[in-house]
Formats: sequence, C-alpha cells, structure tokens
Amino acid sequence: MHNAYFQFAEPKNEPVLNYAPGSPERASLQAALAEMKAQKRDIPMYIGGKEVRTKDKKEIRPPHETAHLLGQFSAGDKTHVKKAIDAALNAREDWANMPWEHRAGIFLKAADLLANKYRWKMNAATMLGQSKNAYQAEIDSACELIDFLRFNVYYLTEIYKQQPLSPAGVHNRMEYRPLEGFVLAVTPFNFTAIGGNLPTSAAMCGNVVVWKPANTQIYSASVFMDILIEAGLPAGVINLVYAPGPVMGEMCFAHADFAGVHFTGSTGVFQDMWKTIGNNIAKYKTYPRIVGETGGKDFVFVHPNSDVKAVVAALARGAFEYQGQKCSAASRAYLPSNLIEDVREQLVKEVQSMKMGVVDDFTNFINAVIDEKSFNSLKKYIDGVASSKGKATIICGGVCDKKKGWFIEPTIIETTDPKYVTMCEELFGPVLTIYVYDEEKWEETLEVVDRTSPYALTGAIFSNDRYAIELMTRKLVNAAGNFYINDKPTGAVVGQQPFGGARASGTNDKAGSQLNLYRWLSARTVKETLVPPTDYRYSFLQED
Repeated sequence: MHNAYFQFAEPKNEPVLNYAPGSPERASLQAALAEMKAQKRDIPMYIGGKEVRTKDKKEIRPPHETAHLLGQFSAGDKTHVKKAIDAALNAREDWANMPWEHRAGIFLKAADLLANKYRWKMNAATMLGQSKNAYQAEIDSACELIDFLRFNVYYLTEIYKQQPLSPAGVHNRMEYRPLEGFVLAVTPFNFTAIGGNLPTSAAMCGNVVVWKPANTQIYSASVFMDILIEAGLPAGVINLVYAPGPVMGEMCFAHADFAGVHFTGSTGVFQDMWKTIGNNIAKYKTYPRIVGETGGKDFVFVHPNSDVKAVVAALARGAFEYQGQKCSAASRAYLPSNLIEDVREQLVKEVQSMKMGVVDDFTNFINAVIDEKSFNSLKKYIDGVASSKGKATIICGGVCDKKKGWFIEPTIIETTDPKYVTMCEELFGPVLTIYVYDEEKWEETLEVVDRTSPYALTGAIFSNDRYAIELMTRKLVNAAGNFYINDKPTGAVVGQQPFGGARASGTNDKAGSQLNLYRWLSARTVKETLVPPTDYRYSFLQED
C-alpha cells in the first residue's frame, strides 16, 4: 500500500575526524591498516548478486610499497560484460517499480554502515590501494561518499516533489522514470567517493548499472560493494566488472539497451566514447545520456595585492595534497613580480618540510603516485626541464625514486614562458609550475590564464582588492566550473560546492547536486481530465 508522502530531512555534512595522536579514530584506523595488510584478499567480480572469480588473476600492491602483496582480483572478459548487462536488464523492472522510500532506505543504510561499521576498513583500503594519507582518505572514502549517499537521497526527493499546475477539472502530474535500458559507470582511481557515487546516483534514480572501476581502485571499490550488499541492494542492480576498458566499450556501446554513461577519467577516453556512441546512435532504443568529468589544468592567479601567507598555504595544499592526483589540483600558478620573492622563499621552505613515505606512518604528508605508468610520465616532464633551453628551472624537488614505490618529490618548476609545456598539459602529479608576470600587467595576464588550457575545471584567485576580485571573477567566467576566491582550488564539499567543469573538462553536470540526478531520470507528464468533453464543438462555432 503506497498512500503516504515520505520526507527525508536535509542532511548535514559528515564530520571529518582528525586522527590526532591519542585519538580513538587514529587507533582504530591503525588497527584496520594492520589487519588488511596481513590479509591476501581474493577479490571477485559481482554479477547478478553472485561473486564471480576467474583464472585470470591480477595482483594488487600498494603504490608506496610495491614489494607487498595485498591480494588479487579476477579479471573479466566479454562474457562477463555480457552477463553483467543481462543481469542488469533482468533486474530493471523490479528495481524501477520499487517505491522510492524503499530504494532510499538502502542507500541511507549504506551511508550509516560506512559512517560506523565500515569506516576504518574503507579508509584503510583507500590508503593501501590508492596511497592516500589518513586525512585524504577520511575526507574522500568516508565523508564525501557518505555525503553523496545522503544528499542524493534528499535531492532526489526534492525532484520528485516538483509537480505541474492543475487547473480546475484536470489533474496534472509528473513521473520521473529511470532510463530505458542500463547505465555504464566508469570510475577513476583517485577518489573512492567518485567510485561510489557514479553507479549509486544512477541506481538511486531507479536505473540498473554496469560498473567498471579503474584497476587501481578495485581494492576499495570491492569494500563499497560489500557495503551495498549488506545494505540490501538487490541482485543485478549494480554489477561490478573488471574487464578492460576497450572490451567494456565494445560490449556496452553496441548494445540496443545502452541508456547512458556516467564517466570520470581522461579527456581522450571520453571523447572516444562520445564518438563511438554517436556512430552507434541508430542502434539504441533511446538517445543515451552522456555525462562526464574528464580533466583539468587548474590555475591559481595571484593579484599584486594579496596575502602572501594565504597564497603559500593554498599552493602547498592545492598542488601537493594526494600527490597532486586530483582533477582539481593546482597545477599552474601566476604570481606577480612584486610578491614572487616572498612567495618563492616561503613556498619552497614549506614544501621541503613535507615528509614523504608510506601511509602507515601518519607523519607523512606525501605518499606515492598511483602506478609505474604515472611515475614514468611525470618523470619525463621533470627530466625535460633540463632541455628547456633556459625556459624552465626546478626550484624545489625533482627527485623520482621507484626502488620501494612510485615516489616523486613535490616539485616546483618556474618558467619564463607562459606556454611552457607544464603550464599547458595535464600532468596529474605533484608538479606545480609557476609563471611570474609583470605586476602592472595583471589584467592582460588574465587573458593568458583563460586561453592557455583547453580545460575549465577549477581555478582560484587571490586578492585583497574587491574591485580586482570582481573583475577577475568576470574575466574568468568560463575558465572554471568551480571557482575559488582566496582559497585553494581543491576540496569541493557535497551540498556546498557542486563539482564539475566545462570546455574539455566535461559536461559540467555537477556531482553532488540535483543537476546530476536529472540526467538519470526520464520525465513523463500525465494529464487526467476528470470530466472529459463529449462533443468536439467549441463555443465559438455557434451562430450569432
């Protein structure tokens, strides 16, 4: 019997624990780290509610401790992708017909399980598998993922409340259906929260999902899947598959029931997806929804009238937290000639104070980059400074060491060329490039900031001059989807700063807001005439 209107109160952001020495959360997390390191996990795929293992095993090793084996996962192939699609489509009708309050209950329970029972295990899995320190894991795999689950329930409830007007004699209503088919969720390594949000936001709307995480995030993704199952997620609603990306694309994008893709990853991959979907458009039952957040070359622009200490703190955190492996990380900075000496001196001092090492040692601010491919790519850019013909200089860091893990020192490059390669290309690592501009030409330099990169994800400006702040905000209106004033360009919080960018950074559908959820809904307007007319004739047809 469905005869009541259910309300879900607007949630509060999950409090961030600080893990200070002597705190109970520090002891609990350290115990979870030790327990998980002592295990060798055999991680299955999850298809149609069943654990699926294969003979093709892939090792999982911590990026910061490559000699240690955490376990292995079962790699999939075309047959597993097909089974996942079939399982999703078989579950679709029952899931779509489940009353909203029951769907919502599953994800709210998952949020509470994560906030309590699974908090330490999830954070430990993220730290070990993705090389995050305790604080970075806490704000990501605990707080942000909990917030996504709770706020999305609230946002979707608010969407369902939006109904059209009904004049006398008519009852109008709007139904918000799931998409007709299945959704493919493709998630990155760098945020466990994104890995959890992309499949669940679509599923929350009544869709069924095939979920392909990055191989380097499978360790924590499998923990979240265990949470969803314990929360009561029905079999087949979300199917977790570890097949290669090209195989996933080949199978999903050629299927008549493909209804949408929820993606976070590289710009090139997303553009290839879009092209393939376009070429296959005649095959589909419905036009697929294409939602993607791709990359960034995020800027910090410092006005000549700025607080040096605030700038230094923002650059230190914005560029080097989680080894710069955030889509939003500060990657290029524009510093005025009147402040450069103070900023350079203080920033180098701060960066040189950062300890680098394993995640088990909570005093380490810097850990390892994600894998050997990333390490080699970043090293190539750093080594390239030597052949820049004087255009660039390394003023801090630059050491790359892979003896025990994929370690790259936080590195600052200073260039005399605003179009130098590391000012333009996305590096995705602990490398910040600084360009010094003439303090008298700060307005002209804004044009350089806007035109240098094809991306438009995040950006930050610093100034104590409100007229300058207003002008910079206006001039850089299209340069960033998330824009920060006197703050670092990272750290968007669900419910506070919905996240996403435009240009080459994606479709700007703002994860953590109603905007994103609309993409996973298909509206149907229903008009019911209470007393229908019985004659086609209108009054104007009568003779005088």
